[in-house]
Amino acid sequence: MNKSVVVKELSQELMDDRPFEVVERKGIGHPDTIADSVMDAIAVKLGKEYIRKTGHILHYNLDKSLLVAGETSPAFGGGRVKRPMLFIFGDRATFSFNGIEFDIPSIATNTAKEWIFKNLRFVDAEKHVRYQVEIGRSATNLSDIFKRGKDFLGANDTSAAVGYAPESRLERLVYEFERHINSSEFKSEFPETGEDVKVMGVRTNNELTLTLAVAFVDKFIKNEDDYFRIKDELHETLMEYLRGEYEFDHIELHVNTLDERGRGVDGVYLTTLGTSAESGDSGQVGRGNRVNGVIALNRPAGSEAAAGKNPTSHVGKIYNTLAFKLARRIVEEVDAVKEAYVWLVSQIGTPINEPSMVAAYIIPDRTSEFSTISKKVKEVIEEGFSKDHLKALLDDLVEGRLSLC
Repeated sequence: MNKSVVVKELSQELMDDRPFEVVERKGIGHPDTIADSVMDAIAVKLGKEYIRKTGHILHYNLDKSLLVAGETSPAFGGGRVKRPMLFIFGDRATFSFNGIEFDIPSIATNTAKEWIFKNLRFVDAEKHVRYQVEIGRSATNLSDIFKRGKDFLGANDTSAAVGYAPESRLERLVYEFERHINSSEFKSEFPETGEDVKVMGVRTNNELTLTLAVAFVDKFIKNEDDYFRIKDELHETLMEYLRGEYEFDHIELHVNTLDERGRGVDGVYLTTLGTSAESGDSGQVGRGNRVNGVIALNRPAGSEAAAGKNPTSHVGKIYNTLAFKLARRIVEEVDAVKEAYVWLVSQIGTPINEPSMVAAYIIPDRTSEFSTISKKVKEVIEEGFSKDHLKALLDDLVEGRLSLC
């Protein structure tokens, strides 16, 4: 890394000590998370196909898609699907290379079906979803980046990313809470809950208010009374979990707050397939969780989506992931740092291991000389951009070993 690292001290409270915090997480069945997850799965599969047939990754970016909501008619005891969802795959990829052809539409469609089958219990990937492939051929100037034979490719965009560490108590809670509700153990206890789970957490000092939206699956619900009975049981069970796992002065949990007794199916959050994408809401890449799994409104955030991007040249994926990794390493390896923020900026065409700007803002414990802390922080960042560390990160991204949402 040729660029010098800027390290500055932040004169502010740690996130856990601030008086107000808001954190959101969209679960695996939320339309935006489905869009992110499916497009990244397609990107990983396509990258591996390029490697299998040519020995290296070719140009592609698959970070544009739209999951268009279908139409269902939920009913107590089981409803029906009137119109399937529509998954539109967009952006660019290499369709041929040195006489080798790649069946991009089949790779995209089959990978999407595999992901849906694995993650959405009540969605039939053949019957309940239509697929429209609008992936075009790569632009010549961007494809040429992959022919330049360097250890690291040139960035295919001028972009910026930011990451931070450590996660606050609320960030960890919101992340873990959704994962708990979508765990196989919880689904065994409450099979009535679909995968579309959204958690909004608001902390005021040490008091917590959680608003939970969870789709109920209609075939498990006999009538309106049955819905509210199960909802009450769900609320009680989740409150026991929260009190047992997390320490706050006060915890409030509100579940499906749009519900209103006496309105039948229209007054409850009832779905046929367990996701609002079946009828109520569409999904789009980049509107979901950040690469650390939450949407933290008190933190700085970049504008680039990571899901679906090329893992060897697109800094929207590489720098977003790397910024969080560097921030975590700074906090873990430099004892005097209590909180860290890392900004990375690329310049199109410049190798990804040569960022145009690197800055770390830290909150130290003030027991050490800042010059000593700064030196250690710079060493961590420089090591993160070293050939071995950066290649290891790219390998993880190529293989899909890192969750990006």
